[in-house]
Amino acid sequence: MAPPTHDSPQDPTPERDPGPDTAAPSGGDGAGPPEDGTAADAGAGPQDGGRVAALRRFAAARRRALHLTGCAALLAVAVTGGSVALGAGGDGTSPRVAPASAAVSPGLLASGDLDAGITALQSHLRSQPRDFGGWATLGLAYVEQARTKGDPSRYPQAERAFERSLALAPGNDQALAGRAALAAARHDFEGALANADRALKENPYSERALCVRVDALVELGRYRDAAEAADTADDRRPGIPVFTRYAYVHELRGDVRTARRVLEQALSSASAPGDIAYVATQLGQLAWNQGEYGTALTHYARALAADEDYVPALEGRARAQAANGDRAGAIAGLKDVVARFPLPGPLVALGELYEAAGDRAAAADQYALVDAWTSLARANGVDADLDTALAAADHGDRAAALRAARAEWDRRRTVHTADALAWALHVNGKDDEALPYARRATATGYRNAVFLYHRGIIERATGRADDARTRLRAALKLNPGFAPLGARDARAALKALEADQ
Repeated sequence: MAPPTHDSPQDPTPERDPGPDTAAPSGGDGAGPPEDGTAADAGAGPQDGGRVAALRRFAAARRRALHLTGCAALLAVAVTGGSVALGAGGDGTSPRVAPASAAVSPGLLASGDLDAGITALQSHLRSQPRDFGGWATLGLAYVEQARTKGDPSRYPQAERAFERSLALAPGNDQALAGRAALAAARHDFEGALANADRALKENPYSERALCVRVDALVELGRYRDAAEAADTADDRRPGIPVFTRYAYVHELRGDVRTARRVLEQALSSASAPGDIAYVATQLGQLAWNQGEYGTALTHYARALAADEDYVPALEGRARAQAANGDRAGAIAGLKDVVARFPLPGPLVALGELYEAAGDRAAAADQYALVDAWTSLARANGVDADLDTALAAADHGDRAAALRAARAEWDRRRTVHTADALAWALHVNGKDDEALPYARRATATGYRNAVFLYHRGIIERATGRADDARTRLRAALKLNPGFAPLGARDARAALKALEADQ
């Protein structure tokens, strides 16, 4: 991992380890965020003032999020370029988590009130501390809590819960699959693959392990293996979590028709609100990638009709509104999203909307929060190099962006990391080195306007004007509103290139 650009803060949510077979961590939320002026500020000098202020705002956003209702169902753990689903019932009718004892129904965790489910599990584990399934379920719930609240400090709690489960029942597939999901959430995809394989040796039909295995292979750039893993998962445990992965593998190959057909079939079979929200959101994202904003908004509306607080749908709707010209609606929507889920993607999107509207101060606040999140993520074991590279290349320390992109490329060679490295090289003036990576990012046929835009700009910088015109036209034809600033710059570059013809 590339060294961070500033010192990482201390873990803002230290938790007392309960020790062997004692009570579970107390409190429905686990440990809370630091108050202003606590350890995160320790030793900060004047040069750190901006970072400390950003961390304070970030902590405030997290505290506000704790009071918002409607946690998403235990369905997916977000990862770059896809998501690691936590699983649905074999009949596709209800989300589920790894089974705990009969005294604690996993359905409680999937019912929409995640905090209440965690509190119930903790209470159960105080009285039944040797319930290895309960510990595995608690670990998975912490992973989901990290996802729904944008709070990576939950990951160490999840890790301890899985360790307890494995200490009680070595090799149990529930905890191994949970560890795989945790590793994926931290962007440790080699670890995710290893744990998924271990879980599948114990239980070849573990839906969670099958799904995480597909995701890990995708995120490692092993697309042929990922396609085979998706076929295997579909043979063993067909259902919504597998169908969405199957669709994404096809989308990465440029086969949008098959991806859409599979997702539509998955949506037609969905009945639980969490399943409907999840699949409809995937359809919305697929449509948005193709520049079909009206269709995307229709899918997001269906997702939000099923679960009005489903954050990925709220974010997708805001991005589609921005692309469709509704800047005010997009800003309002993204402000809501980052209050609940302050991750780099929506923070940068909101910052760019502010910047496009001329409010540079508000934009700078959002970009500063990306640094705060990165520090918090790294302090809790999350590989944040791809997020850092993408955000810093356009809105931060360009040298740090390049270090992060190179580090991420050394770990995994995907279309997304190829694009990030190409762009980081470009903004650092290394266009000849950037071009092969830009070509690799577009080599699978994946229809992504950002990738095409980046390649076009790099081709222009290397004197390949005809290729640059072709790529920029393709980006704007595919998705003319792919990013508030990027689309504007693509149009300006294309106009200059056409004037030179």
